[in-house]
Amino acid sequence: MVYDAIVVGAGLAGLVATAEMADAGKKVLLLDQEPEASLGGQAWWSFGGLFLVNSPEQRRLGIKDSKELAWQDWIGSAGFDRDDEDYWGKQWAKAYVEFASGEKREWLRSLGVRFFPVVGWAERGGYLAEGHGNSVPRFHIVWGTGPGLVRPFEYKVRAAIEKGLVDYRPRHRVDELLTVGGSVVGVRGSMLEPSKAERGEKSSRVEIGNFEFHSEATLVSSGGIGANFDLIRDHWPSRLGAPPKHMISGVPEHVDGRMLAITERAGGLIVNRDRMWHYTEGLKNWNPVWANHAIRIIPGPSSLWFDAKGRRFPAPNFPGFDTLGTLEAIQRTGYDYSWFILTQKIIEKEFALSGSEQNLDITNKSIRQVLSRILPGPPPAVQAFMDQGEDFVIAHQLQDLVAGMNKLTGDHLLHFEEIERQIIARDREMENKFTKDLQITALRGARKYVGDKLIRVAAPHRFLDAKNGPLIAVRLNILTRKTLGGLQTNLSGQVLNSAGSPVKGLYAAGEVSGFGGGGVHGYRSLEGTFLGGCLFTGRVAGRAIVNDRR
Repeated sequence: MVYDAIVVGAGLAGLVATAEMADAGKKVLLLDQEPEASLGGQAWWSFGGLFLVNSPEQRRLGIKDSKELAWQDWIGSAGFDRDDEDYWGKQWAKAYVEFASGEKREWLRSLGVRFFPVVGWAERGGYLAEGHGNSVPRFHIVWGTGPGLVRPFEYKVRAAIEKGLVDYRPRHRVDELLTVGGSVVGVRGSMLEPSKAERGEKSSRVEIGNFEFHSEATLVSSGGIGANFDLIRDHWPSRLGAPPKHMISGVPEHVDGRMLAITERAGGLIVNRDRMWHYTEGLKNWNPVWANHAIRIIPGPSSLWFDAKGRRFPAPNFPGFDTLGTLEAIQRTGYDYSWFILTQKIIEKEFALSGSEQNLDITNKSIRQVLSRILPGPPPAVQAFMDQGEDFVIAHQLQDLVAGMNKLTGDHLLHFEEIERQIIARDREMENKFTKDLQITALRGARKYVGDKLIRVAAPHRFLDAKNGPLIAVRLNILTRKTLGGLQTNLSGQVLNSAGSPVKGLYAAGEVSGFGGGGVHGYRSLEGTFLGGCLFTGRVAGRAIVNDRR
């Protein structure tokens, strides 16, 4: 069969690009090393958060957003400071903010995607107006979470398979991009034995044959390095301190980054290798699917955050404000874990867990189950971690809580008197409506947003008042997730070489391209921009290949 294009990687970016090309009548070969059960890649596991600007959902909640404000926030967060490496990333950023404030929502709605009515406020920043963070809530949760976002593109690809336009071959691992005279002309690789591994589970790497396919266009959409701890440590930036000795993985084991090196050998340029996005609020999954399976807490702003020695982190290292800033603060302590201390009232309202499987009410589109969140008690997924997860300590007395925390780690670094002093000092600040404690100022400010007041931020209260208990401590681990650098691409998704020229026949989309240009986020993300980056780059690259093949 003669193919108009080959797509390497059947995650969200690969599905979007394949669907775009098939809609234009092009014949596409879609290859992936994993079994068919993993179609959709990491996106399927996601909470389904998308960055939108000036949306109807925002306006209904009284949020005044604009393209100009979003660009101000993006630039303040990205911190672009590398002329060559950041050039195309910045161009993609401009295009993406335009997309997010323009046709993105209506394009998705035309495919059947709908959104949860309450817009979340992720990465709140805590600096000045031109610093890092979202000035307003922009985190739009897909109704159906990650699976709900993957589904319309999967349907499109499966319909194209039925029409003979798409040849989907799972268990086909690409080992080499074929080149002739500097142009990429196809792929060569290994067929892996059939596997019954379920989605996210480790699959066999036993080879049962070889393959070679040719095309004038090859698109790499193979993801990042999130499960490859060796590569993460190799590229760990010194600005974030020493790389963690202990990490847990927010992505399945097949997210190994191997196609980056393969594409580099074919002439593609990798930039911003030291930019990455890892979370600080990781829990060890009590019911793991993959090795070192981690779940991230998406916290509200009220929990007190302490380092491993029991010292409260200073402003603005509050829950949900600055992911990488807090990661740096944690790594500077010499330990790779930290603690939340909170109350029962806080966990009932402020703890959300990231992931489609941790939010089955929204994933299953059950309004009845969503409404049950207003009932007393934590959400079922959170309660399961409290009951069975190894990172939780629960006690009615602070002294017992601290003893349990020391027992959990075995490090015995915490002193009851020091933690008690800090919590009492914080509780004293609750006597007045004004305070010098910026975390209290922030949570009171958050409750002026109706979305936070209704479902996200607990009413301010004293931690040591027994009526708000019991007290809860949560050990937080470093959770690996996203690669912010990658293959440098122009605004058509063409991979560039070291001279800045396109490698003929080679394209990239999604995380492998740093979500656009080799680093659309710069140093920091505003959240909701990873899935969106896969959608946007997959769409752009797919359409560019169609135009180039006319």
